Amino acid sequence: MTESLSGDLTVFAASSLTEGFGEIKAAFTVLHPGVTVTVNFGASSALVQQIKSGAPADLVATADVKSVATLVEAKLVDAPTTFVKNKLEIIVPTGNPAKITGLVDLAKPSVKVALCAEQVPCGKFAKQVLTAAGVAVTPVTLEENVKGVVTKVTTGEVDAGIVYVTDAKAAAGKADGIEIPDAQNATAEYPISTVTATKNSSAADAFVAFVTSKAGQAILTRFGFAAP
Repeated sequence: MTESLSGDLTVFAASSLTEGFGEIKAAFTVLHPGVTVTVNFGASSALVQQIKSGAPADLVATADVKSVATLVEAKLVDAPTTFVKNKLEIIVPTGNPAKITGLVDLAKPSVKVALCAEQVPCGKFAKQVLTAAGVAVTPVTLEENVKGVVTKVTTGEVDAGIVYVTDAKAAAGKADGIEIPDAQNATAEYPISTVTATKNSSAADAFVAFVTSKAGQAILTRFGFAAP
């Protein structure tokens, strides 16, 4: 059955899946060498808009349920499957020069903070977290995706940012992560859906099956994602 799979497969995936799906792609193509997988990473909101505009994609994996819901309503994708969960974390440059200890420190006028723009899931969740903590933050920059926040922190342009746990883990060596208490944290659910216009439904189904399999879940867990 694996030998029968061939052709191209284009996956649209949230930026926070960059490292995890990079390894998923490699493992999947070992199992299905006849399939050429291309992964387009970006902000979930941007990916959704691209699909609405007719961009050629076979699968879409977003960092929140709300983003893909509009595609479901428009009958542009099949029913989604939640395959992992994620939480948020404060990210600071290595050594934490601004001595950030928690969310309350992000409100200090002297602290430069980077957040994702509100229309992006990581920005929406960051606002939810800060509201739960009763902390008002004025960011010096609003990034179009979570990797933009990571870059601002690792280059020392800001003192701190709020990203997914997985992104802080991926930046180890260039940045440090500071946990956010569960009572204030937010949980992001990641759904994956097949685009109804796909011309390679067999390969798309196989990719989803691998992502949700024990092997696929083990890869994603290693990158810091939690089971659905």
